[in-house]
Formats: sequence, structure tokens, C-alpha cells
Amino acid sequence: MKIDLFLERLSHPLADRTLAYTEARHRVLVENIANIDTPGYRSRQLDPARFQSALRRALERQKAQGGALRIERDREFHEDAAGRLRVAPALEPADNLLLHDGTNARVEREMTRLAENSMMHQLAVELLNGFYRGIKKAITGRVE
Repeated sequence: MKIDLFLERLSHPLADRTLAYTEARHRVLVENIANIDTPGYRSRQLDPARFQSALRRALERQKAQGGALRIERDREFHEDAAGRLRVAPALEPADNLLLHDGTNARVEREMTRLAENSMMHQLAVELLNGFYRGIKKAITGRVE
């Protein structure tokens, strides 16, 4: 159906950026878990508070100036020319404690972060689904 094709091309920038961020953070966290027993491995991190703050500033700037939602360059992430989010995870501080093998990774901490990231991702998915359902209802005039 033509409506479905039209809806697939629409975008919700806030949810799109959040999904891109949570996907990238998921990869970083999984890599940390995979290397938990690698001697000398230092875990990497993408700070969710830093991303949320950058996203908030981008929304405020968009409201004030208009135009597209653009996240400013940060040491952990930036948008390329096509508007795709690119990340550069930072080495996580050692918390003044390295384990006997020289690592600073702890599986419990990484699993907790993975669960938090999954919730953030699911929230963005639900927001995007609600956005598309609302548009579809407005166009078709049908409530499902």
C-alpha cells in the first residue's frame, strides 16, 4: 500500500538519534563483556548522561533557530555529513582499582549497564512506534 511506503520514509529525529546511540553503546558494552578475561583490557564507555545532555542542547537549539536536529561534536560522538551518529568510546577511568590481571572491567557493572541501555533502547522504539501509529491514524482516519 502507498501509505505504508510513505510512512517508512518518515523519520523522528529524537528517537532516531537515541536508537543509533543505544545501538552503538550496546556494541561497546558487549565488547567489554567479551574481553572481561583479557589481561590488560581497559573497558570503554559511552556516557549516557553526556549523550542526553548533547541531545537536550540540540533540541533547544533547534527550537530557537529552527532547521534540522544536529548534535554538536563531542569527544565521544558526532554526526557525519549525512546526519548519522558516529561514536568514539572513551577508556573508562580505572576507579583507582585494577584487578589482578590489570583490567578494570567487572561483569556485574557491565551487565547492569547493558540492562539500562536496553531499557533506553526500548523506550526509543516505543516512541518511534507511537509516532508512526499517530501518523498512520491521521492519514487513514482509522483507529486500530
